[in-house]
Amino acid sequence: MKSSKLIFYLLAGMVIFLIIWIGKESLTQPGLDQFEGKYELLSSFRNENNTGPVVRIIAVKAVDSNKDWMRSFGDFQPHTKYGRTLVFFFSDEIDQKISLSPTDPYFSTGLKPYVLATYEKGPMGDVKLVDGYPE
Repeated sequence: MKSSKLIFYLLAGMVIFLIIWIGKESLTQPGLDQFEGKYELLSSFRNENNTGPVVRIIAVKAVDSNKDWMRSFGDFQPHTKYGRTLVFFFSDEIDQKISLSPTDPYFSTGLKPYVLATYEKGPMGDVKLVDGYPE
């Protein structure tokens, strides 16, 4: 009788510990707050196709030109299986809203010299971060 109570309390303690640990981990994940002050959203586009490849294009003014945070920011963006996510990081000289389209060129060709880097997550999840606009 004593050993069954001990096992019960031990298992109950482990379950309570796991619930607290999972709750803490779920509620303390980093959000967009980690990028605060490093970017300004200029424009975004998502096609209306929900059954086929979803294309997401995001134009961001980069206040900080560090490539590490750019890759992290791109990884943080939503991605759909067999879809494509493109993030264009513009220099801070751009102060206008940008009109995006779903096909190349994704914006006015006059803005290409202002692109610092381009992040692309392809249909199979492959990631590329290149300097400037990809040719």
